[in-house]
Amino acid sequence: MIEIVTLLLCSYLLGSLSSAILLSKIMGFKDPRSEGSNNPGATNVLRIAGKKAAFLTLLGDCLKGLVPVLVAAALEADPLIIALTAFAAFAGHCFPVFFAFRGGKGVATAMAATVGFNWLVGIVLIAIWLLFARVFKISSLAGIISFCALPALIYWRVPDLGVTAVFGAISTILIWRHRANIQRLLSGEEG
Repeated sequence: MIEIVTLLLCSYLLGSLSSAILLSKIMGFKDPRSEGSNNPGATNVLRIAGKKAAFLTLLGDCLKGLVPVLVAAALEADPLIIALTAFAAFAGHCFPVFFAFRGGKGVATAMAATVGFNWLVGIVLIAIWLLFARVFKISSLAGIISFCALPALIYWRVPDLGVTAVFGAISTILIWRHRANIQRLLSGEEG
């Protein structure tokens, strides 16, 4: 039990390290929480700091979702514990203890955690995102659509209701964090 709590806590704390905020500080850019969309994520960093900073932000966000899940899998944890590890890293990204619980929307972190949990589901999830991003050229819409599909994709490969519920919670929180984007999409202002 102590090992599980430690794993989940470490996953949350790693997730709480905001790549966007830390890299912007190191690279001399303004805090992404006060520029552009005010979101500390790779898309906003691209807007305010360029491709290099956005790539490094994306890489950091992916690693903090992927690494804890791979560690949990290497420890031969139960699939539900691995799923909860993914959730903890995602929750850290969205609600980081080190940054007053003001985090990003979690798309990259959740995708990478999904790849770590089940590579096939992760690849399909990324493919859905890429398809809709290419067709509509709206990152938020691609994220919303792909994560609507995530619980079904998880259940397809790992037919466990507990695991599906955890990834369903990730999807629900992620979509909820896009509520302003959804309003802009409905009003035709998102682009």
